[in-house]
Amino acid sequence: MDIQITDRALDKIRRIAQNEAIDVDANVLRVAVVPGGCSGLTYDLGWDTIIQNDDRITEFGNIRVVMDKKSYLYVDGSELDFTDGLEGKGFHFLNPQAARTCACGESFGL
Repeated sequence: MDIQITDRALDKIRRIAQNEAIDVDANVLRVAVVPGGCSGLTYDLGWDTIIQNDDRITEFGNIRVVMDKKSYLYVDGSELDFTDGLEGKGFHFLNPQAARTCACGESFGL
């Protein structure tokens, strides 16, 4: 999988898993691209227990990340980061494929 996760984002994912009592051996972090937002597409992150046959799987330390084939095509080459500064707190994708993004950075278009 050609996606990167920064150390800050990985640390935050681990803290969330610990705070929510998520067993990272039994759960995966699902990254998806879904219709929405003012630019047409938005990212969705969440815990999942099911891995589909066509999912792409990679590991970052003890965190398994899965994506369906369609979402993978949209985020291939991207970096997931976490910020908590003045420019917005939360997870942010730096996606070189995005031709446009909305002002809030929550959605993108190709």
